[in-house]
Amino acid sequence: MTLTGERCTLRPWRATDAPSIVRHANNLNVARHLRDRFPHPYTVKDAEQFLSFAAHEERPANFAIEVAGHAAGGLGFVPGSDVERFSAEVGYWLGEEFWGRGIVTEALTLFTRYAFSDLGLLRIFALPLADNAASIRVLEKAGFRAEGTLRSSCVKFGQPRDQALYAIVNDRWVG
Repeated sequence: MTLTGERCTLRPWRATDAPSIVRHANNLNVARHLRDRFPHPYTVKDAEQFLSFAAHEERPANFAIEVAGHAAGGLGFVPGSDVERFSAEVGYWLGEEFWGRGIVTEALTLFTRYAFSDLGLLRIFALPLADNAASIRVLEKAGFRAEGTLRSSCVKFGQPRDQALYAIVNDRWVG
C-alpha cells in the first residue's frame, strides 16, 4: 500500500530505511512527545529491530512518511478489538527538520481516507500529550475533533501528563 500526496508519500517500511530512521528519530524533541516504546536515544539497533517487526506484520499497520525520497517519519495505527473492532488509535512522528510544512497533516489525511475506504473503519482516534500544540493542530487540520482531556493519564520522563483525546468518525460508514 502506497499513498501519495503533494508533500509526502505513505509507504511500507524498507530495511534500507534504518539510517534515515536513526537520523530523524534520534532527537529528544521528537521523543519527548511519543510513547516510551519509541526509545531515546534511538540507535541503529532500535531501527533494525523496528524494521524487522514492521516487515513481519501480518496486516501492515506501520508506514514510513517519505519526503524527498527518504523516510523522514512514521505513522502507525493500533486496531481495536471486540466491540471496538471498527476503531483504531493512530500515532505519528516526523523528523524535526520537516516540522511546520504540513507534511504530517497530509500523511494523516491520506491515512484517514485509506482507513475509512479500504479498511472499513468507523472511528480513528489519537491521544497526543495535551501540551503538544503542534500535534493538536495537525489533528484539527486533518478533521479530527477534540473529545476531551484525560487528566494524568500517562507518565512521560517520570512526570504525570495529561492527554488530549481527538477523533474523527466515518460519516459514510456502512456496517
